[in-house]
Amino acid sequence: MSEVVLYETDGKVGLVTLNRPDKLNAISPELREALTATLARADEDATTSVVVLRAEGRSFCAGFDLGGGGANKDDWRYDPLKWHPYLKMCLDFEMTPWFMRKPVVASVQGYALGGGCELTLFCDMTIAADNAKFGEPETRLSSAGPGLILPWLIGYKKARELLYMGDMVSAQEALDLGMINRVVPTAELKDKTLAFAHRLALIAPEALAQTKLAINRGANAAGFRNAMQACLDTLAPLYAARTEMRTKMQEMTKEKGFGAALKWRNAQFED
Repeated sequence: MSEVVLYETDGKVGLVTLNRPDKLNAISPELREALTATLARADEDATTSVVVLRAEGRSFCAGFDLGGGGANKDDWRYDPLKWHPYLKMCLDFEMTPWFMRKPVVASVQGYALGGGCELTLFCDMTIAADNAKFGEPETRLSSAGPGLILPWLIGYKKARELLYMGDMVSAQEALDLGMINRVVPTAELKDKTLAFAHRLALIAPEALAQTKLAINRGANAAGFRNAMQACLDTLAPLYAARTEMRTKMQEMTKEKGFGAALKWRNAQFED
């Protein structure tokens, strides 16, 4: 069985690669644990000063694997006190790039949705292929977050629209909103990201690490960490709620499968 997360180096750049392409790199418990460990390894690697987070296959990450176990166990589906520690684990995972000493550059193709989208938003910078699409569609399934970082990056008005509606945005729209740094041709994503990372690695690692720390400390002083915790505390009961739409989705999933249920729900939002 192949490893779900790979690690290699290219000069002063550490390359962390999601390697579950047949599942659009959806975040299973195995991938979550492997990525957390691999990012820690990359942060400790004394030979590098910049980390690239990328993915194999046609999409960066389709979000948390809803069939991957853990959060879907019936014995605590409707218990908010049990949802809270699970969502805290998810939030801590998503914020891993934020807590790292080294800057992390996300390299995104195809879909970056839900937890996958939030993972890119917690990275220091993002290079996106022109076929990339970003979004947090959880609200359509009566869920949200848990890492509601969008208002901090793009402002309240547009963040409310995207988080309330669950719509996706193109790479160009994400660039215009300030969610990402650059858009490149899909065929050139790997080379362009690596060139960007090598250029960044020309800066002294001490300067990179301390500048990142200063920016993060400023954000935390402005309430960033408290805001992330507040989102977690507020949203946990939502995951346990018996909403009309969640009940309908569960019924359709049992009858026709999750893919059919999701297709039915998304069709309601088409123009």
